[in-house]
Amino acid sequence: MRSGVRDISVQLTPQEEELFDVLTKTLEHEKLDTVLRCAGGWVRDKLLKKESHDIDIAIDNKMGQKFAEHINSYLSSRDMKTGKVAVIMSNPDQSKHLETARMTVAGLELDLVNLRSEKYADQTSRIPTMEFGTPEEDALRRDFTINSLFYNINTRSVEDFTGKGLDDLLEHRMIQTPLPAEDTFRDDPLRVLRAIRFGARFGFKL
Repeated sequence: MRSGVRDISVQLTPQEEELFDVLTKTLEHEKLDTVLRCAGGWVRDKLLKKESHDIDIAIDNKMGQKFAEHINSYLSSRDMKTGKVAVIMSNPDQSKHLETARMTVAGLELDLVNLRSEKYADQTSRIPTMEFGTPEEDALRRDFTINSLFYNINTRSVEDFTGKGLDDLLEHRMIQTPLPAEDTFRDDPLRVLRAIRFGARFGFKL
């Protein structure tokens, strides 16, 4: 598996520093062998020096709701305000009961999800089954390379498991898919419109 770690600094706001401090101290307090990563739009926007409030936390070995409970356990131990947890269930026919947990920590709303992979029943199927995945599998299932980057909260480093995301974002300024475009757009035709929208938004080539 490609590690994809790159020595690129990400400038955090005081709120983000507070949030990540809570998350890393949750790991210590709860004695968890868990890796936490910011995924997708937040990483892209921070590297482009743009403000971002779209914080998705990808978890390598736990469901979102369970990790939210660990966060509240740590906050409670420090007599800090705990967060209300909202659970958004995925389609059980497609996701094997995976879910997203949403809560507010340090004044920032975040979604907690596990790393995911997509499996197709056969070559004719356009509806994937979502399963637990590796960081590389999660990166490769995403729509575009610029949205496939991770920020590893444990190590405070940027990870590019496709090997293309950072170059496409910062050098080539280009919208391309992690997997062959024909496969990506056939699986979800709406991604064609998303490509056009991102190209216009950032002034990137298609």
